[in-house]
Amino acid sequence: MESQRSFLLIGLVLVSFLLWTEWQKDYGPQPIQPVESTTELPAAANGVPSATPAPNAQSAVPEDITQQSLQDVPGATPIAGDNANGERFVTVETDALAVTIDLIGGDVVVADLKLYPEEQGSEEPFQLLQATNPGLYVAQGGLIGPDGPDSNPSGRPIYSVASNQFTLDGDTLSVPLTWANSEGLVITKTFTFARNSHVVDVSYTIQNGMTDNARVQQYAQLKQTTILPETGSMFMPTYRGSAYSTQDERYEKFAFGDFEDESLRIATLGGWVGMLEHYFVSAWVPPQDQNNTIYSNLLNNEFAIIGYTTPAVVVAPGSQETISSTLYIGPKDQETLAGLARGLDLTVDYGPLFWISQPLFDLLQWLFSISGNWGVAIILITIIVKGAMYWLTKKQYESFAKLRVLAPKMQQLKDRYGDDRQKMSQAMMELYKKEKVNPMGGCFPLLLQMPIFLALYWVLLESVELRHADFALWITDLSVMDPYFVLPVLTGASMYLLQKLNPTTVQDPMQQKIMQWMPVAMSIFFIWFPAGLVLYWLISNVITIIQAKLIYRSMEKRGIQTH
Repeated sequence: MESQRSFLLIGLVLVSFLLWTEWQKDYGPQPIQPVESTTELPAAANGVPSATPAPNAQSAVPEDITQQSLQDVPGATPIAGDNANGERFVTVETDALAVTIDLIGGDVVVADLKLYPEEQGSEEPFQLLQATNPGLYVAQGGLIGPDGPDSNPSGRPIYSVASNQFTLDGDTLSVPLTWANSEGLVITKTFTFARNSHVVDVSYTIQNGMTDNARVQQYAQLKQTTILPETGSMFMPTYRGSAYSTQDERYEKFAFGDFEDESLRIATLGGWVGMLEHYFVSAWVPPQDQNNTIYSNLLNNEFAIIGYTTPAVVVAPGSQETISSTLYIGPKDQETLAGLARGLDLTVDYGPLFWISQPLFDLLQWLFSISGNWGVAIILITIIVKGAMYWLTKKQYESFAKLRVLAPKMQQLKDRYGDDRQKMSQAMMELYKKEKVNPMGGCFPLLLQMPIFLALYWVLLESVELRHADFALWITDLSVMDPYFVLPVLTGASMYLLQKLNPTTVQDPMQQKIMQWMPVAMSIFFIWFPAGLVLYWLISNVITIIQAKLIYRSMEKRGIQTH
C-alpha cells in the first residue's frame, strides 16, 4: 500500500461519509418511537394542545398566535386592559438577551442574542426567535384545562403588566404578568432573567379565590415555520429542525419532514423539547421529577409545533400553587445545556463519533484557554494528536519502505504469471511471508487515524465557540471556508510534497494519473471545508513530512533500505 493510495483512500472515505450523511437526512431509516402515552393530547387546529381529559373539562381551544397580527412586533398594538400605555408588547433587555413578550398569551415572540452578531463585525445581534412571516419562530406557554385561561373559547388570555419596558440592573430581573377572571382566579406568569445568561425561568402562580377547586395544566411549546431556506452543504451539513428527549432516549431528532408523517404523543419522566439551528438552540425544559407528555403538531401544513404538558394541578379554594418550566434561548453551550437537562448538551451534534469528538473538544477548549487563539489551539491539538499517533505513522512508513523495496520482485512475479490472478496472488502472499512484510501495514494505521479526523471535523463544524473565531491575517472566521483559498492550495502542495517523499511504484498508467491529480482533487474538496479543518490537515501534513524524514533517516541508520 503506497502513500499515494492512502491519499486516495482518505478522499474516498471522507466523501463517502459526507454523502452518507446527506442521504441519511432524507432517506435514512427513521427511529422507532417510544411507546405512546395512553393519555391523548388532541392536536388542536390552532396549535395549542387540549388538556388531559378531566371531569367537566372544556374542549374549546383558544385562538392561536398565528391568527393574531404580529407584523408590527416590536411596535405596540393597543389592547384592552389596564396595561401601561395600553400597549401589547413588553421588551426586556439584559446583557445577553433582548426579548419581546406578547401580552396576548405571554409568549416570547422575539429573542435577540446580544453577544452573538448576525454577521462577523456587524452590530446587529443574531435573532433566534422572530414573530414575522416568513420565518415565524416563537416560544409559547400557558395554562390549559377546565380553569386554564389558554383554554378559554373567547381567545388566549390578555395579561396585565406594570411597565412595558424592563432592563436588567442587578443580577436578576423578574417580569410579572397578571391575569384574573371575574370569579376570583388570579394567575401571575413570571419571567426571571439572570445576568450573562440565556436561561429564562418561567413560573405560574395560581391564586384561587373561587369557591371551587381550580384545575389547570401547564403546557410549553416551540413553533417554527417549516418553509425555510436550505442551510449548509454536502461538505458543511447542518441540521435545522426539532429534537426532544425522553427517559429512554437522551436525544432524538424530529425533522420538519417527520411532522407530516406522525404526531408525537410520548409520556416520559422529565424530558425536554427543542428547535435547533446550527450553532443555536431554543428549548423548553419541564420539571425533571415529573411525568410529562411530549407532543408534536403540524399546523396548516406550515408551522411545526413541538411541546409538552406537565401533570394537572388542583388548587383548593383560598390557596395557591406555583408551577414552572425553564426556557433556554441561546448558543449551544455544552456546559450550560448539560446542567439544564439530561441529553440537552447533545444538541451539539457530533454525530456517531461523539465519544471521540467530546474529549477532542475539551482538549481544544483547554488549549484555547492557554493560547487565547482558536487557530493556535488547532495547531497545538494537531501537534498533540500527531505526536500521540507517531507510533502508527512509523509503522505506516516502514511498511511503505518495505513495499517499495519489494517492488522489483513484485514486477518479476507479474511478468512470470501474467494474467493468472490465482497464481499471482499465491506468489505474492508467499513473498510477503518470506520477507515478513504486512501488505496492510500502511493502510491499517491510516484507517485508525481517520476517525480522529472525522471527529475533529464535527467539532470544528458544530462548536459555537469557533463561530467567527479569528486566527490571523486573512483567516478571520475558522468556521467557514478560506475566502482566498490559500489554505486549500497549501494543503494540496503539502500532499504533493508527500508524494515526492514517497515515490509511487504503481505501473498502471491510469493509476499513476489518478495519484498525480490527487492533490489537486483534494485541494478542490477543501475549498468548501471550514478553514479550521483545512488548517488542521495542512499542519498534519507538514508534521507528517517531518516525521517521515525522521523515520527514513532512522531506518537508513539501521541499514534498512528505504528507496
